[in-house]
Amino acid sequence: MTNDVPVKVPFVDLSLQHQPIQQSIEQAIQSVVDRGDFVLGKALAEFEASFAHACGVKYGVGVASGTDAIALGLQACNIGVGDEVILPANTFVATLIGVLNAGALPILVDCDPQTALIDLVAAAKAVTSKTKAILPVHLYGQMVSPPQLLDFADTYNLVIFEDAAQAHLALREGYRAGSIGKAAAFSFYPSKNLGAFGDGGMVITSDESVAQKMRSLRNYGAPRKYYHTELGTNSRLDTIQAAILNVKLPHLDSWNKSRNSAAQLYDTLLEPLRSRGIFPIQNHSTNGHIYHLYVIRVTESCPINRENIQEKLAVQGIQTGIHYPIPCHLQPAFNNLGYQEGDLPHAEALCREILSLPMYPGLSDTEVKMVVTAIESALISH
Repeated sequence: MTNDVPVKVPFVDLSLQHQPIQQSIEQAIQSVVDRGDFVLGKALAEFEASFAHACGVKYGVGVASGTDAIALGLQACNIGVGDEVILPANTFVATLIGVLNAGALPILVDCDPQTALIDLVAAAKAVTSKTKAILPVHLYGQMVSPPQLLDFADTYNLVIFEDAAQAHLALREGYRAGSIGKAAAFSFYPSKNLGAFGDGGMVITSDESVAQKMRSLRNYGAPRKYYHTELGTNSRLDTIQAAILNVKLPHLDSWNKSRNSAAQLYDTLLEPLRSRGIFPIQNHSTNGHIYHLYVIRVTESCPINRENIQEKLAVQGIQTGIHYPIPCHLQPAFNNLGYQEGDLPHAEALCREILSLPMYPGLSDTEVKMVVTAIESALISH
């Protein structure tokens, strides 16, 4: 019914980022074409160094996707068969698939319903003698508390491996995303805060041995050409994608600030709707939250349900999303892990409540007000 409605506020608009730097992007692509170094080329080495430096670590190793970054990154940290890895159930399935692809057993735990971040109290109860690592997901652009993570890892003698796929240059309590643990995985999927023109990912670390193993694993397990020391794979960030990301990286901080500014306006305008059961996911990071997504909870006390709000916004040309409608532990693909409905109640409740509103750099105050006014109208009409 809503397919023919003209879009007034898109969920994401990448053109606002790309138009001002289009010429620079085209020049960067052409330079790769001219050099012909399409795989493991100069621009990749430059981007790996620049992105690692921006995140406050020493090394970056580009791979084909964020999923591969998790799988290969865990392997590079010597985590695999026989090891348990604790992670939150409310994340994109790539986090879980990455753990499985590394050969480890994912142990899913519940989340804090206010922030949607991993509940470390629940995580503590899940630790066993086989637990090797904790994999915190910096969800929606907000980091899990670094001091709390470090205390947790120290208490249980665990490796911290961060899923920072939604947290490019996020900041909390003096730490950049990706700089807390032994290593971290990033995604450069096009809609990310720092997005390529296709798939891409990276593992960052300050541990030289992890970086060296990553470079080998992504390139057929070969530390040097035609010398294969382990069973690796073919997972390399294309040089052209790295060249594009090199052009975009200097703009990332200002883009993140634009997102945060839009989120603050959302917060202010949505405040009166708390009495009607609408609650934004809480920000415990002030300006360090980079708002890959702006997510509200449509709770049971709201007079209309989430689907009604989505439909009424769609009729007005406002696009929304749900991240994510089914928690990982209830996805059919992972039935063999043995989880059942009711095991992780906060994650399950959030999946029924959450609604992602339009969010991107350049989202105007007028557009934010249009979204909130549409939500208010939906509530009034009921």
